[in-house]
Amino acid sequence: MFQRRQKQSILSRAGQFFWPSSGWHRSTRYVFHRVARIPGSAYSLAAGFACGAAISFTPFIGLHFVLAALLALVIRANVLASAIGTVVGNPWTFPFIWIGVFNVGSWILRIDSVDAKAVDFLHVLTESMEAMHKLDFEYLAEMSGPVLLPMLVGCVPVALFVWLLFYIPLRPIISKYQAARHHRRTRKLRDPQEHS
Repeated sequence: MFQRRQKQSILSRAGQFFWPSSGWHRSTRYVFHRVARIPGSAYSLAAGFACGAAISFTPFIGLHFVLAALLALVIRANVLASAIGTVVGNPWTFPFIWIGVFNVGSWILRIDSVDAKAVDFLHVLTESMEAMHKLDFEYLAEMSGPVLLPMLVGCVPVALFVWLLFYIPLRPIISKYQAARHHRRTRKLRDPQEHS
């Protein structure tokens, strides 16, 4: 019933992921409506989305959904909203996120020996995840350590800032949206003939 008449090819779906045909503004509004319509308080939804956004600034590729959900559970936020919040970290934003977090960590640790623009972050992070699975601590210390350590240090203050950056404006906006939606629903129930 809600399926496309013509199935999209894999190439077309990949293109939609990187550049939505509806445009970024419309896609952002769609994400907001998805979050605001989830059952829960304004705090729960705003905090949940902020958890997902904040975790996107950590170097743990492949674990963002899990970590966002765990953080949401700890602060009693909405887990589904946290999963949606991880959309902040995507192929368009990750290069900027990684460079930014690395530079913040390098500044905190007072390290200036590695140029962020010369680092292949995707390679380092994927190799680091594999090394963690194999418990290859020698590789982690020698090969990925100079990149991973500044990122781990830098992601803490940046993730805290990002959490606040999303939570502070989202909570009142979601609260207002929920109140307006509730008002529309009660009006429809009171005056069914007006809306028939």
